[in-house]
Amino acid sequence: MIKKLLTSAFFVLALLLVSQSTNAQSIYFCEGVTDDGYPITESSTFNIGSGGGYVYVLVRLPYEIACRSVRFEIYKGGAYDNTVYVDTEKNWVWFWKKITFYDAGRYEFDVYDCFDYKLTTGSVRINWR
Repeated sequence: MIKKLLTSAFFVLALLLVSQSTNAQSIYFCEGVTDDGYPITESSTFNIGSGGGYVYVLVRLPYEIACRSVRFEIYKGGAYDNTVYVDTEKNWVWFWKKITFYDAGRYEFDVYDCFDYKLTTGSVRINWR
């Protein structure tokens, strides 16, 4: 009896973990965004020229944002670099921002909603051409 109960509990827990991971927030670094909110030419590495270059940062959520603004906190090599704000609508489930980079390096992004809840994180490498 206890063995069946433990097996059932394990199965339910595994099912919950799988369903949460498929509904997780996602961040994409890409060359563009479709009208339906999907990344165009997604990558984790981009090459820019000496005058700089841009990358689209797309965030997709499994729920409506319920905020009028979100922020991207950007770190380069572990040190704070910049904060970028994105205007949103409360019913949006995805949003993007075109961000220009002037320096090579690895950039980490923390995305926060208007309640200071961390929505997602991700990183991108920017290389010189």
